[in-house]
Amino acid sequence: MSIRKHALRALATCCLCLNLNSAQAFVISFEAADFGLTPVFSNVTTFAFGIDIAGPLTAGTVYSDPTLNGVDYNVFGTLDVTPSGFPAFNLVRSIGGAEFYTQGSSLSFEVAVGADLTDGLQVSDLVGDFIFDGREVGTGRYHPALFQLHSDGTGSIRNSNNTGGVNPGSGEVVNVTFGEEYITDLTFNASTLTLADAPAAVPVPPVGLPLLMLGFMGAVALRRRH
Repeated sequence: MSIRKHALRALATCCLCLNLNSAQAFVISFEAADFGLTPVFSNVTTFAFGIDIAGPLTAGTVYSDPTLNGVDYNVFGTLDVTPSGFPAFNLVRSIGGAEFYTQGSSLSFEVAVGADLTDGLQVSDLVGDFIFDGREVGTGRYHPALFQLHSDGTGSIRNSNNTGGVNPGSGEVVNVTFGEEYITDLTFNASTLTLADAPAAVPVPPVGLPLLMLGFMGAVALRRRH
């Protein structure tokens, strides 16, 4: 391969690396230990969520059903008298990004324009509510969760309005409204509850690097002429 082709490949690789670095993903995660918990109906005080978002975390961005790499979450609790008729449940879900939306789920939150993300994403950095709705349609599950956080330091986790599909435990078609299986109220400090780590630093090449590489290519071309 000629020197010129080597230089072209190096320049292309440099540009590709910059594009890859700009397409970062970030993970929103939280668990029961992050909150004050007050069971309102049934007793659900054990849960953990991980939401892998396929895009960069940036201030001034509305995330409305963003592209996801995947969602993992677990909710466990004992139940009062509910439509499912179960004494307890342990829901474990590991869902691909496309499947999450096709099953009827949704995700929405907005990062404020002036949010300082150098220490991660706190609830106080959001405009309005953080809403994870794990609603499932046609899967036969009663307990997929609706999880909400509000800027005033309150929130809740409850079953979503899951519907459709025959549950193998009850033998019945699932049809529940919000909170018919469980409701737990949440409290937290909006300024300290961190939902995601600070964005990774993106290496930025010296301003003149592309020009230097183009200059090198030109020098190679001139050298070949002489």
